[in-house]
Amino acid sequence: MTPEDLPAHIGQEIALSGWVEVTQERVDAFAAATGDHQFIHVDPERAAAGPFGGPIAHGFLTLSLLAGEFSVRGGGVKIEDSRLTVNYGLNRVRFVTPVRVGARLRNRAVLRAVDPGPDHLQITVQNTVEIEGEARPACVAESIFRVYL
Repeated sequence: MTPEDLPAHIGQEIALSGWVEVTQERVDAFAAATGDHQFIHVDPERAAAGPFGGPIAHGFLTLSLLAGEFSVRGGGVKIEDSRLTVNYGLNRVRFVTPVRVGARLRNRAVLRAVDPGPDHLQITVQNTVEIEGEARPACVAESIFRVYL
């Protein structure tokens, strides 16, 4: 896709990631990295008696996948003639459904806006992180990227 092509794709799905399993090891590593060791995430035995019937992923772990495996780049979008794409931030995030350990997630990205800057394009993407077999998503987040040309 070229920078000139992007505006024609506003309102369209531009990326669909592969499925990623949320393992207890990934949850534990996220807890270690962030210091969030709440039992509903890291203590499967205690979490089994909790409100979710077992351990769940941190909401921010789910969101963090947008930076890597679920990113627009990770979903297969390559913008030709760009030097660099950086995360510029988020407009809105909602954690809709808890993600149980063992669940598989993927991201569906829809292009919402393309705004030109002096040496970049700013693109806004609506991300819907789906849980395999669930009707409601894990997370819905609007992210903003700057694509430097």
